[in-house]
Amino acid sequence: MEGQAAANLTLPEALLDFLDDNGIDSSIYKLNDSIPRYIRLKPGRESLIKEIETEINHELKGVDWLPNFFSLPPDVQIAKTKAYKEGKIYGIDAASGAAVSALSISPGDHILDLCSAPGAKLCMMLDLLGGSGSVTGVDVARHRLAACRTMLLKYGIGDHCRLFVANGTKFSLPPVVRTVHTGEPQVEEPQIVYKEWSLKKRPWKERKRINKAMSLGTSLINLGTENPELMFYGQHSGIVGLTENQLYQAVDDDDLMFYGYDKVLVDAECTHDGSIKHIQKFEQWGWQTFQNRVLDAERTDELSVLQLGLLTNGFRLLKAGGYLIYSTCSLTIAQNEDVVERFLLQNASAKLVEIDASSNWPCRIGYIGKTIRFDPTTSRTSGLFIAKFTKLKIRMQVHLFY
Repeated sequence: MEGQAAANLTLPEALLDFLDDNGIDSSIYKLNDSIPRYIRLKPGRESLIKEIETEINHELKGVDWLPNFFSLPPDVQIAKTKAYKEGKIYGIDAASGAAVSALSISPGDHILDLCSAPGAKLCMMLDLLGGSGSVTGVDVARHRLAACRTMLLKYGIGDHCRLFVANGTKFSLPPVVRTVHTGEPQVEEPQIVYKEWSLKKRPWKERKRINKAMSLGTSLINLGTENPELMFYGQHSGIVGLTENQLYQAVDDDDLMFYGYDKVLVDAECTHDGSIKHIQKFEQWGWQTFQNRVLDAERTDELSVLQLGLLTNGFRLLKAGGYLIYSTCSLTIAQNEDVVERFLLQNASAKLVEIDASSNWPCRIGYIGKTIRFDPTTSRTSGLFIAKFTKLKIRMQVHLFY
C-alpha cells in the first residue's frame, strides 16, 4: 500500500547528509500516509459538497484558514467524480493556495504567473479575479503549458487569460498594450489580426508550418523572431483585435514602473525536495537519478542562478506599488533565503513585506524575517517557501552644479 511504502522508505546516506546540512528533518518523508490531499471548490459551487461526499464516501473537511479549500484522506481519488469531470473542483495543495492568497489579488488586477505550468494556481488566480483584469501565464515547457490550456478549457475560465511559451528570465510583454508614436514612418506589412479564440481546426498550411517547427524544435507562432509563442488567449485578455506588432510591442523599464503587472507570481523551478510524493518516486526511478537531479552541486548552482533570474525578471515586470510572490517547493536555504538575500542586494527598489494572512496559517517563519515556510510536520501540506515583495518608486536624484 502507498502508506506502508512511505513508512518503509529507506533514504540513502547522501540524501540524509543533504537533509542534515539544510536543517531538514528526514522523518517528514515518512508522513505521506497522514498528509491529506487538498482540493479547491470553484466559488459558488457550495451546493455540490454533499453530492461530492456521497460519490467519494468521505467527508470534505473545510480548511478553516483558506477559503474554498477542503482536505481529504490521501488515498481518496477524485478523478472519477462528476464534479471533477465537469470542472467544479481541482486538486491543489493548500500551501500552493496560500502562495496565491498571499498575492492579495483584487478585481481588475493584471497578474503575471511566470512559471505557470501545470496550471492549478493559474485557475485559482482567475477564480479570484472573478471575470475582470487578466492573467498572463508563462512557461518554458510547451507540453507543460498545454496542460494549463487544457485546464482553462475544462474549467471554462480562460476569457481573461493568455498563455505564452517563453523563457521566464527574458519574457518582456506588458499586460496592457500602449500606443507609442515614434515619429518614424510606418512600413505597411501584412499582419495577423488576432480574433476570438476558437477550437476549430487550424488551416492545413498553418498546421503544416507548426508541425515543421515542432520537428525542428522551434518555437511556433513567430518563426524567425525572438517573440514568445502565443498558445492561448481569451476574448477579454487584451489580445483580440491586435496585430502581431501591437502584441509584441516593446516597452522600457521606466514604462513598466507605471504600466507593468499589478501582481506577479514566481513559483520557481526547484529540486522539489519539499514534496514527499516527489521524493518517493526516486525509489522507482533510482537514487542515482536523485543524486544527479537534486544533490549534484553543479545542478543546484544552476538552479539558484535560474531562480534569481526568474525573480529578477518578474520584479522588473512589476509596476510600482505592486506585489510579487517568490516561492519554491524546496526546503533548502540555498534555493530560498539565499536567493532572496542576493536579490535584495541587487534591487534597491525591492522591499520584503509581511504576509499579513500568515498569522493565521499553520506555517513557521523562514530564516529571514517576513518569509514563511510550510512543511509536512508543521503544516500537514507539502513543503513550500514564500517571500513577498513590493516595488518602491525610487526617484532619480538630480544634482545641479554651478
